[in-house]
Amino acid sequence: MKQMAGDRLFTRDYILVCLSAFMMSFSFFILVPTLPLYLRDTFDIGQGLVGFVLSCYVIAVLSVRPLAGFVADTFPRKLVYVTAYSIFVASFLGYFFITQTLLLFILLRIFHGFSFGMLTTAGNTLVIDVMPSSRRGEGLGYYGVTNNLAMAFGPMAGLFIVGLGDYDILFATSLITGMVGLVCASLVRAPRKEQTDKVEFKFSADRFFLKEGIRACIAFFLLAIPYGMTTSYIALYAREVGITHNTGLFFTVMAAGLISSRLHSGKQVDRGFITETISRGIVIALVGALGEAALSGVASFGIGYAYAAYFLTAFLFGYGYGTMFPAYNTLFINLAPNSRRATANATYLTGWDVGIGCGMLFGGYIAEVDYAYCYMFGAALVLVALLFFVRVVTPHFHRFRIR
Repeated sequence: MKQMAGDRLFTRDYILVCLSAFMMSFSFFILVPTLPLYLRDTFDIGQGLVGFVLSCYVIAVLSVRPLAGFVADTFPRKLVYVTAYSIFVASFLGYFFITQTLLLFILLRIFHGFSFGMLTTAGNTLVIDVMPSSRRGEGLGYYGVTNNLAMAFGPMAGLFIVGLGDYDILFATSLITGMVGLVCASLVRAPRKEQTDKVEFKFSADRFFLKEGIRACIAFFLLAIPYGMTTSYIALYAREVGITHNTGLFFTVMAAGLISSRLHSGKQVDRGFITETISRGIVIALVGALGEAALSGVASFGIGYAYAAYFLTAFLFGYGYGTMFPAYNTLFINLAPNSRRATANATYLTGWDVGIGCGMLFGGYIAEVDYAYCYMFGAALVLVALLFFVRVVTPHFHRFRIR
């Protein structure tokens, strides 16, 4: 797509949306490694019940995605975004007071998950509204970096605060960070919808799910399963093969791969190489997945080789997924009219959410036999996704793309 001289990406509004997204993601990731500790220390429950409580959040996010797309396409997107952001931030107040009843904590997590699902869907759409279409791939790439930075630094900050021995400081940090993000979101000047983008209040399956994106959603779902396995069980797998120190750095290195790939993959997308960029990203992710599966075998040659393979795998895995993310998001957007951008994003994110959840579930069962089998299965799914994308998704996209 040819860029015009006035197609400036880093505008005031684009930067504000990126800042608000970073603050939202940071306030989320600061709780990811610390809530299991909080649940154990506060409610004295077992690991199985901890997993159930945490999964309620994922289920809530997943269940609200289709509705979020419909709402963000029907009402002003900034209004939806700021409203969802306000509820998301207000939910942090509940963590200060719900310390006695586990059921109330579960309900709070579900409520928090609903707001997060609505917020991320609306935010993913709002950022597209405030960027030039000729630089959409590049813009989505940089926007994704905000999430990667939060993923790299949020968990470390959370664990540091918990090390101080005060969960109230942890929740206060999330609250304050979220409030800063909310201020940034409220300052965004969102463009008005065009007259041709009117949306009827008609409830049908097609209004909640992008029919044209089903094939792409299936491939994305397959790719999300090994990603969910990796984020959930790689540290335990590492300990099993003898990697006992700095296992958490896997996620920092993976985030480095995600960020470095996004800095240039978006530009390839803007030049029209959407499916080619996705295919290349899947191939790199496949190499990373195969590295995970081979980790136990590499460890037999010595722990030094295991550490090298562990971190190399982290970078390749992150680089592969980081390459395909902005391209995949653009693919969905290009299959939908402007009036259904949020529905396209909701479909895109739903495939990812379902895959992550299945990865957590299936990975746990397979890992009971052998962690290596778990990651062999993940690598096989990436290969299947690659073949399905090349043979089915790519020709369908080129046939039905709108822009």
